[in-house]
Amino acid sequence: MHYQLLRGGTAAAAARRVRNILGSVLGRDGWMWRSHEVKLVSTSSGDTVTIGEISYKLKTPQNPELVPLKYLSDSLPNTVAQHLRWIMQKDLLGQDVFLIGPPGPLRRSIAMQYLELTRREVEYVALSRDTTETDLKQRREIRSGTAFYIDQCAVRAATQGRVLVLEGLEKAERNVLPVLNNLLENREMQLEDGRFLMSAERYDKLLQEHTKEELDSWKIVRVSEDFRVIALGLPVPKYKGNPLDPPLRSRFQARDIHYLPFKDQLELLYTAGPNVAAERVSQLLSLATTLCSQESSSLGLPDFPVDNLVAALHVLNTFPMLSSQQLVQRLYPYKSILGKDGHTAVESVLSRFELLDSRRQAAPSSVLSVCSSSDREGLADVTVRTADKDVTFQVPVGSKELRPPNSSLTFINTPSHSQLLAEMMQSHMVKDLCLIGAKDMTARDLLQQRYTLPNGDTAWRPSPLVTAAMEGKLLILDGIHRVNLGTLAVLSRLLHDRELDLYDGTRLLRWDRYQILKEQLQFSDQRLQERSIFPIHPSFRVLALAEPPAVGVGSSSSRGQQQWLGPELLTMFLYHTVAPLAKAEEMGLIQGLTPNVPKEAAEQLLHLTHSLRQTNDPTAQSLASSLSTRQLLRICRRLSRYPEESVSHAVNKACLSRFLPSLARASLEKALTSCSIHDSPDPAEQTRDYSCVVQDGVLTIGKVSAPVYSPNQKMKVPDVLFYDNPQHMMVMEDMLKDFLLGEHLLLVGNQGVGKNKIVDRFLHLLNRPREYLQLHRDTTVQTLTLQPSVRDGIITYEDSPLVKAVKHGHILVIDEADKAPTNVTCILKTLVESGEMILADGRRIISGTFGEPCEAKERPNIIVMHPDFRMLVLANRPGFPFLGNDFFGALGDIFSCHAVDNPKPQAELAMLKQYGPDVPQATLQKLVATFGELRSMADQGTITYPYSTREVVNIVKHLQKFPSEGLANVVRNVFDFDSYNKDTREVLLEALHKHGIPIGAKPTSVNLAKELPLPEVKMTGYWTLNQGGNARRKLLCPTETRPVDVKGPAFLRVQSYPSSRQESRALSFTEEKAHWQIPMNEVNIICDVVSSDDRLYVAMCNPVTLYSMKERGDNIQCMELYDVFPRTISGVWQPFVTVAPLGSPLDGQVVLHEEQSNTVLHLDLVTGAVRRLILSPDGDQTPSRASNWWSSNEQQGGHKMCRDFSQKNWLLFYREDGNQLEVLDVLESRVHSISLPINLKSVFLVAEDRWLLLESNTNKKFLLTKPMHMVAEDSGVCQIHSISEDPVSSGHGAGSAEVSVPQMLSNEPLPNENLSAALDQKIVSPNRVLADTSCFVQIIVGFPDLMSPNEVYSCKRPADLSAMKSSESGSHTFFRGALRSSTAKRENCVSLLSANQVVRAIPPTKAPLRDIYPKDVTPPMTAAYLEVTDLTSKKLKYIPVPRSMTVSPYTNWLSKVSDCDVLVAALGSGSVVTVDMGGYVRLWETGLDTLQRSLMEWRNMIGSEDGRPIQITIQRDSGLDVSAPKHGKIDATNAPHVGGNQWAGGTGGRDTAGLGGKGGPYRLDAGHKVYQVSQAEKDAVPEEVRRAAREMAEKAFKERLKEIDMSEYDASTYERFSSAVRRQVQSLRIILDSVQAKGKERQWLKNQAMGELDDAKIIDGLTGEKAIYKRRGELDPELGSPQQKPKRLRVLADVSGSMYRFNGVDGRLERSMEAVCMVMEALESYEHKFKYDIVGHSGDGYDIELVPADKMPKNDKQRLKVLKTMHAHAQFCMSGDYTLEATEASIKELAREEADEHFVVVLSDANLERYGIRPERFAQVLTSDPQVNAFAIFIGSLGDQAERLQRTLPAGRSFVAMDTKQIPQILQQIFTSTMLSSA
Repeated sequence: MHYQLLRGGTAAAAARRVRNILGSVLGRDGWMWRSHEVKLVSTSSGDTVTIGEISYKLKTPQNPELVPLKYLSDSLPNTVAQHLRWIMQKDLLGQDVFLIGPPGPLRRSIAMQYLELTRREVEYVALSRDTTETDLKQRREIRSGTAFYIDQCAVRAATQGRVLVLEGLEKAERNVLPVLNNLLENREMQLEDGRFLMSAERYDKLLQEHTKEELDSWKIVRVSEDFRVIALGLPVPKYKGNPLDPPLRSRFQARDIHYLPFKDQLELLYTAGPNVAAERVSQLLSLATTLCSQESSSLGLPDFPVDNLVAALHVLNTFPMLSSQQLVQRLYPYKSILGKDGHTAVESVLSRFELLDSRRQAAPSSVLSVCSSSDREGLADVTVRTADKDVTFQVPVGSKELRPPNSSLTFINTPSHSQLLAEMMQSHMVKDLCLIGAKDMTARDLLQQRYTLPNGDTAWRPSPLVTAAMEGKLLILDGIHRVNLGTLAVLSRLLHDRELDLYDGTRLLRWDRYQILKEQLQFSDQRLQERSIFPIHPSFRVLALAEPPAVGVGSSSSRGQQQWLGPELLTMFLYHTVAPLAKAEEMGLIQGLTPNVPKEAAEQLLHLTHSLRQTNDPTAQSLASSLSTRQLLRICRRLSRYPEESVSHAVNKACLSRFLPSLARASLEKALTSCSIHDSPDPAEQTRDYSCVVQDGVLTIGKVSAPVYSPNQKMKVPDVLFYDNPQHMMVMEDMLKDFLLGEHLLLVGNQGVGKNKIVDRFLHLLNRPREYLQLHRDTTVQTLTLQPSVRDGIITYEDSPLVKAVKHGHILVIDEADKAPTNVTCILKTLVESGEMILADGRRIISGTFGEPCEAKERPNIIVMHPDFRMLVLANRPGFPFLGNDFFGALGDIFSCHAVDNPKPQAELAMLKQYGPDVPQATLQKLVATFGELRSMADQGTITYPYSTREVVNIVKHLQKFPSEGLANVVRNVFDFDSYNKDTREVLLEALHKHGIPIGAKPTSVNLAKELPLPEVKMTGYWTLNQGGNARRKLLCPTETRPVDVKGPAFLRVQSYPSSRQESRALSFTEEKAHWQIPMNEVNIICDVVSSDDRLYVAMCNPVTLYSMKERGDNIQCMELYDVFPRTISGVWQPFVTVAPLGSPLDGQVVLHEEQSNTVLHLDLVTGAVRRLILSPDGDQTPSRASNWWSSNEQQGGHKMCRDFSQKNWLLFYREDGNQLEVLDVLESRVHSISLPINLKSVFLVAEDRWLLLESNTNKKFLLTKPMHMVAEDSGVCQIHSISEDPVSSGHGAGSAEVSVPQMLSNEPLPNENLSAALDQKIVSPNRVLADTSCFVQIIVGFPDLMSPNEVYSCKRPADLSAMKSSESGSHTFFRGALRSSTAKRENCVSLLSANQVVRAIPPTKAPLRDIYPKDVTPPMTAAYLEVTDLTSKKLKYIPVPRSMTVSPYTNWLSKVSDCDVLVAALGSGSVVTVDMGGYVRLWETGLDTLQRSLMEWRNMIGSEDGRPIQITIQRDSGLDVSAPKHGKIDATNAPHVGGNQWAGGTGGRDTAGLGGKGGPYRLDAGHKVYQVSQAEKDAVPEEVRRAAREMAEKAFKERLKEIDMSEYDASTYERFSSAVRRQVQSLRIILDSVQAKGKERQWLKNQAMGELDDAKIIDGLTGEKAIYKRRGELDPELGSPQQKPKRLRVLADVSGSMYRFNGVDGRLERSMEAVCMVMEALESYEHKFKYDIVGHSGDGYDIELVPADKMPKNDKQRLKVLKTMHAHAQFCMSGDYTLEATEASIKELAREEADEHFVVVLSDANLERYGIRPERFAQVLTSDPQVNAFAIFIGSLGDQAERLQRTLPAGRSFVAMDTKQIPQILQQIFTSTMLSSA
């Protein structure tokens, strides 16, 4: 039953034609017994073709060259014959057919076989999304100035009776194909040129009645009866594309053309690979069939490209030793396109068919030689080494001469690359290949472009693709992953069949078909070319390059990557994956290309890169992508030029770590430290002077020099106002380094940090001309390269700046590169990488260094890149709030990146001084500090807008020009943008106020303390120094000196805490300057405060701790001394310490003295060194009977330290009731001990050499004089003089006055002018100021230097302080009343000599409150009053010190420290500092002149409002009466309404609801600026109206509650949680909105009938086309692309018992509840984007459902219920910890769900160690499934447990919230940096 061909004479050609399908496929002998029912019968009436019983009569074609050739093979598989028979049936019926089936060339080849069999001419058109109706019907062309219509394929086919083959119907845009509907149905069509196509029957009927001429004049054209349509399409929805339009579908007859049956395929393959074992062939085919089955596609595996098996067998035939698995990889690169599940599925099939053999068989290893082939032209012999055999085979070659394999200089071979080359050679032998390795084209541009001839005629210019095909070149398609699938489909015929129809009717044929056609028709090449038929050169190959497909992502996947490698593309190419280089290879590469790079640095770099590449943590992967091999080479080039630079600097620069999200940055830092790459800060960095000099034509910036360029176009060199500052100089130095290395630069930074200024300044210094391009959303490839325009009907192209820069060697500055679509900016990639680019007018740029220049000159249209050309690209940082595209992500690695940041504070200050030389320094400092803080908030994500230098500069410029305007007003120029966003506004005001910018304050809000008159200063007596001969009165005191015994040093940790210093004068002006909180423990008790210069030391006991802080510093240092003083509770002794700061050269060191045990410690707060100084040989033991200094019976005096001269590094110690003074000289480390004849009560150092001593029982005073410098020899010379005190009346020395016990005695005199003012007489004299309980102040004139009697002037109190009983009222009575038995330790009294004041803190009970406050005002709750006695103005002020927020529980202990709740110390001149018992530090300014000055400055900052009418209007009484309140009318326009008393939501109405206003019931914010009715007028609203207003407000609130059925108590409970996270919720929602907006971004829709002119369609416009516009519109998602799934989030909250138990300590349960509340609130109404559930875990189990995924809470009540459940569960559950199991279970469960991305956030107070869980185990669980991003937030537990835990967990995946307040912030960070980056 062989093939029976009954041939006649004419049939010889046909028979030959019938013999081929794809090569000669006569199978193996055993397969030859089938009957084929295809017969060719020749009779006299013409030839007929019979298939089975159906026969078709052949006609002779008019244009034989249009008949398909060489499609039929000698033996037809049965299935194909059946398909052909069916098509013939339909053909005879006159029906159009639609062949549907999986991707691949089979359907097309069947159609072509049919046409070849029936000898029909074919019109072939590949549809794509760019096909328009003009491509199908008629297109206009211009000939000598007139437009003509040229018929296109459909019309040609219809009129000439050809068959129209439409391929890819699913690709065409939806409304294009209906054009054909009528043609298909009725064979009619109206054409643009006025003709009308009419079906043959109707036409013939008309012909019977009319002549042909008449019909022609009516422009009626006959549609041939032979016209048919064969449509080829893929089934949609299984594949991507547009589904068929029902009316169109109904016009076709469909036939499913599935793959050939197994045995037919097998037969085919046997022929292709005769040397391959039959078993292996069938295994391969079985694999392919399995992967095409229904089951495999339900697994989401793309179809296996069965048709490519033939090519694969050709390879196997030559290389029988090749491993099947590698071969399969090429056909079906499953490792690149499938996720983990897909991998395993494919590999299990492979092993099932025994194809997993890659371990057994070696891959080809290298290409040995390439030489031109002897026997055929156009081929080369290539020898490839495989395993140990060399195989030689022939491959097509190009027209250039061949080069040996390793001859290129810039290409360094590595083993994996040579293997790749060898594999590519194999594939090149048979088919086009696609390289996968790390879209603005339309289908039309791929093939041909229109242009105009000089005479204005339109013509088509072939694209590089077509020229390559005709000249037999290797075509490289770069970036096919960016081109739309529909566009690529145009190529499928070229790739499969090597045939192509072009738009102008040209036809390209496969070489052998062309030859046969030539033979048959006996035409010459010339004649065929006239008929526009050209051969495709046999050695033409396509090499496509693409990025790896995104694994396991839906179409809506992250960062917009489509899964581009679908079943259709699989059939087009053989795939090779360029594997990332192995470490050793990369090292070799680096050393080959940069031979003198420091070896150690290169190794560190590679270690880091590979450790990042190998993790499956997405964050690390993205970091690794910015450390590509190219970037590493760039770093190494730079390191070999500048070997002193640090590696970490280079890495941070390459990754732009400054702008990474916080999680990624953490990962990077962790990776750097784990690879032991440390940033060694350059010690000279701070001091180095960055200057730029131009000398003798050489520019030097910092240490780098470059020659200055001499341009020929001077006017293009930028010139810019630029103030040098170190930071920008550093950036420029860095840029210059890279510039000299020949890199193109990318500068990334926030807005307004001076990117443009830096670039312009840089080019100005280098004297380089620049071209400038500003990109934006609508930038197209055209605008980047050429601008077409039309002159006199001829299209001309203007060069864009880019082309000009390339030509002339200018610098191209591209600004805002992130605003343009990434697919546009990607063309810069080829330009930068290979220096090549093809322009729209057919010219091409080539780089001067590569290709041979001789060649360049021969060919026209070539622009050689000028060697001086460089690109400087500016872009904003990626991510929110910059709504750009991630330019850095797409193109970062081809540029050298520089992060430009705001200048550091010093640099910024210096720069601002240059902008505003007359603006006060203080103002500039405030601005710099405020903006610094705002920027760090922006980095943490608290606020979204990154405030930049540009804004500060604008403020300063304004202040410079209008100095009278207040700072507070001017900053509103920047901050009013945010005035409507409540949360942002609060954050901003907080920051501005913190730094003392009084925005929102009025110049009138000055609240200084009331001044009371001071009783007059009278002379009350004399002090006389007795020097008579009386021995008792002048005593010598023996002195002995001995060295100090020093023990130590021991080193303790000095911790540093951030200080949150707040300026206090934000809203009103008071004496208080600033305040901040010391980070102390609540049981700490403050026992001493002392200052030295601007440093403040605060000592605490229980446990003993020392804090030190600078008045304006950012940090508080803290040294905990519990190792030195073990902490004891009320048992043995309670330490009480005093601090003495030392002076130069021991700055920053202090001596700490503990009174009970007389321990003296010397501490260095810089190094943490502690030394113990032992003063007396016997002083080492603790007192034998320890008395508690706070117990009522004080048997034994404590030890005291006098520290008045500690700045001079000596201190005096004595013991109460003792008779020895010990003088410690710290520098010499000696002790001088002086024995006294009296027992001491206290000692006052009134001068360095004069000390006042008080005797213990009599309170008698003595003056001790000593020589200034005590040296051991002249010891024994201290003298004691007794002092007698006499009242005024009785003259000298008669009676005895009452003895005053000084509380404070100054150690320096009042300045003379102050003394004169105080005494109201001009006087110059030594003096001292003294204070005791009976006087406000005493001045002793003449003391201690004059021996004559010293006059005592005093200012008496109305009542002695010590006599005033603490009346039982005030804040602390309930715990202090009974305990005030003994005197307190601290006197709290300081003298400010330069301000002429004495300040003491007194308890509220002893302050004259009646005089301070008016009768009806209740005094505020205060800790104390500062009593300021001012001797210049003779006034007395009482300044209230606010209560402390917290109070230590050890109240009885506190009362012994001080008699009020604060301690006071002087600070600088004219100010004091108070520290209250809660650790709150406040700075007070008391000096009158400093206050005066500050008030002036403050008023200037607010701005004088003089002469502005506002003052008049503010205080008017509107004189209208208030009627009952109402909810006013609602104004639809929402215009601001002020007053008028009728609109609701206005601002400041009278009785309507609004903000401000008189008696309006509740606040209704319609978002306007608030006008306040003055307070006095508000108070004037009658009571009943106010009551009605309140009731209305309550009613509205209750209505709202009633709607959701919630009680008021519940509402307030919920508010507590909700308000705590309001800010985070707000910022998350802002980001979610912006992400959503970005997803909704519109695209350009082309081929529109209205809109903007599309440049690409200018010619079509000339010819008069209509659809030449483009406009923005929403692009529907590609049909067939899967639906966008929401992201899936699960929050795992810890509700175990320990949460409840420790909630009292750190509020962990509450914080977790807040975090849960935040998630619920932030994601409300985003359910379509985020599907979340909340699950609890505790000892009861690990899946306690709190919020199920399908029932997300909708309102406050439901949310509160969730919170209540959490709380209740934690209270009543079992103990135990299931963190691990819960995490594991959740990750597994989520991985099973379908979602775009999966997130699990675990909240836990992991006491993992307590339950014996290894942290490594937890780390494993967190990263157990790469699909699920898991994060853990640990609530900081005891000690450093949490930190240790975090070190073992993966970076960026685990957080430790030491302070539970951070939990919501951390959660927000996780959200913003991962979920939203990809949303």
